[in-house]
Amino acid sequence: MAVKKAASKKASKKDSSEKPKKPAKKKTSPESGYELIITEKPKVALKIADALAEGPLTKSAEKGVPHYEIERAGRRIVVGCAVGHLFGLMERGGNKWKYPIFDVEWAPSYKISKNADFTKKYIEVLKKISKGAQSFTVATDYDVEGEVIGLNVLRHICGQEDGARMKFSALTTPDLVKAYERKSPTIDWGQAEAGLLRHELDYYYGINISRALTSAMKTAGTFQVMSTGRVQGPALKIIVDKEEKIKAFVPKKYWQVMLIGETPEGRIEAFHKADRFWEKQEADLIISNVSGKRCFVSNLQKEEVSREPPHPFDLTSLQMEAYHCFRINPKRCLEIAQSLYTEGLISYPRTSSQQLPPEIGYAGILSALAEQQEYAAKVRELIALLSPGKEKAGVSAALSSIKLTPNQGSKTDPAHPAIYPTGIAPKKLEGEEKKLYDLVVKRFISTFALPAIKEKVSLELNCNEELFVASGITTKFMGWFSTYAPYAAGKEVELPRVSVGEEVSVSSVEELEKETQPPKRYTPASIVNELANKNLGTKATRATIIDTLFKRGYVSGQIIEATALGIKTEKTLEKYCPEIVDEELTRHFEDEADMVMEKKKRRDEVLSEAKEILSKVLTNFKKKEQEVGLELKGAYHKTQNKQSIVGECPACKQGSLRIIFSKKSKKRFLACNRYPECKTTFSIPQSGLAKPSGEKCERCGYPIVLIISKGRRPWKFCINPNCPAKKEYYDKMNANNTSVVQGTNNSAEIPKG
Repeated sequence: MAVKKAASKKASKKDSSEKPKKPAKKKTSPESGYELIITEKPKVALKIADALAEGPLTKSAEKGVPHYEIERAGRRIVVGCAVGHLFGLMERGGNKWKYPIFDVEWAPSYKISKNADFTKKYIEVLKKISKGAQSFTVATDYDVEGEVIGLNVLRHICGQEDGARMKFSALTTPDLVKAYERKSPTIDWGQAEAGLLRHELDYYYGINISRALTSAMKTAGTFQVMSTGRVQGPALKIIVDKEEKIKAFVPKKYWQVMLIGETPEGRIEAFHKADRFWEKQEADLIISNVSGKRCFVSNLQKEEVSREPPHPFDLTSLQMEAYHCFRINPKRCLEIAQSLYTEGLISYPRTSSQQLPPEIGYAGILSALAEQQEYAAKVRELIALLSPGKEKAGVSAALSSIKLTPNQGSKTDPAHPAIYPTGIAPKKLEGEEKKLYDLVVKRFISTFALPAIKEKVSLELNCNEELFVASGITTKFMGWFSTYAPYAAGKEVELPRVSVGEEVSVSSVEELEKETQPPKRYTPASIVNELANKNLGTKATRATIIDTLFKRGYVSGQIIEATALGIKTEKTLEKYCPEIVDEELTRHFEDEADMVMEKKKRRDEVLSEAKEILSKVLTNFKKKEQEVGLELKGAYHKTQNKQSIVGECPACKQGSLRIIFSKKSKKRFLACNRYPECKTTFSIPQSGLAKPSGEKCERCGYPIVLIISKGRRPWKFCINPNCPAKKEYYDKMNANNTSVVQGTNNSAEIPKG
């Protein structure tokens, strides 16, 4: 994703429309006596180096890890990079399955997990370039995680206990220059201590309870790694509680009476004012009373309702809106937003704030957005709303003469403002990135717009003294609806124009039989919002926590349903160690972490309390280990069975196709569970997570498998190698001279339809 810099009103020693310098390549280590700036990612290192450089920018790379040498105000600076967390917590010695454990230490990530092998070269390069540094500046993301990343690099790589701190909310030249020139002499120790505490609490809870559950399964004769965590337990309980309410729900029948009326201006659908009748005889009586009787308008009320512009996005509201508009799940939304931030297109996304400070330069950003072809009309619409006629003049001049006031929300964040576009124009965005960027831009523009005006109409019909009501709602003034389109679309119901006393011709009277509905299940977005409302987890971790519940097989489906394993795990925890699923205890430690960040409490005090609680819980758990294991074992096999069945075997029509993993070939495939009577098999893609979709291909009727790969949107795969849709796909690709592998059924996603 390439970007070009947009003009900005904010002061800077460097013109922000200037193209990034092309770094000169150099492979030798820098000479000693420089300042080392530590960044969180390679792309951010380049942006900071480019923003601060007042002369040539020299790039060096070892093992593919870059660092940059620049000069500023006559001072030599080297900008190096991490790649997220380079260190994690691990047990100091000890037994892999022993619990409880509290003796932990920070260690290089590559020593903890093979999946983190790539971090080793970043540690080695940072260690090498730190040797000649005279001073150190942390320029990681300004939040608790960024503070922990920076502190660990200082301590475990650079041999330092502190360093200067750059604080910024957007990766634009003006923001980065200001952050450097106003850097604080020390890191944010409140954030650092709170971040260390959260990691330690999460490790204590996660490792100990997970080992306890896994050990219980082993005792019952089944080896399966089980997991839960400090927030994962309460999150699972919330979902299981909802599941129980749904299963316990007994639908109750009721009846509604609908009258269809006709007027010269159009049709009216009205329902009896009593709404629901719990006895059919009551509804029958209403129909009997009105049959063949005259009907007239007995009451008409109109009310104008103002719909205020939306608040600026915080992370949770962005995740909710992205799911509502595009079905992008919260975890993926954060990944995309982080990518847009890294490219300098939007501000820092991990924020709780719904407020935009004037310091970001409202007019400058709007002027820059107006230079982007896709948003020029939206900015002019805003100007026309705020000051009719001025949209015909130059955008910058018009904006400078208008008072711009965003509709601030109530939520704040001490570190970052609400999410906003920087004004830098993307050269090319596609797919989900383009959608999310569009959403952020239009939301930003709309926060400055005028309220929309809706007209609500309530119409009452009298038919033989039985009253029927119809409601309508229409938009009288678009206001921010126009700048936020198409995301502000709401349902409109326009009633025909009538007056009180006017007769209405009764076309029909209908009796509708319905039943009450159970509570709605959570979606990936609504459960994240629920965690936020309950103050469980952090803005940056909630989506990952829910993702973990899916990976562990505790929940399934886009409309989230607790599995047998999820229900049994939660019930077992609630029975034997209720503290682990207790919202209040989890919230208590969230509050304690906040107090540590505010320097009102010491980290070691909170850790001592957590150890005491966990030790007591785990001592009691050990006494019931075998009992717990037996309870979990059955639920595990039941869930595993259900989650591996893709659909009916198309060959024998009696068995079910299951996802099988071969220990011999190390590959997975589909096979009929009636083997050896039925030997039908199908190959499926080997990369990504394969899950049943519960759907059949629209073209051939074969089952569809859902393939979930990291960093990609889940895609649907038809298992039929001879599916007509696949042939059309191959023909299209060949017509475009695109190379495809034919003869297998795992080379392409099946097009819809």
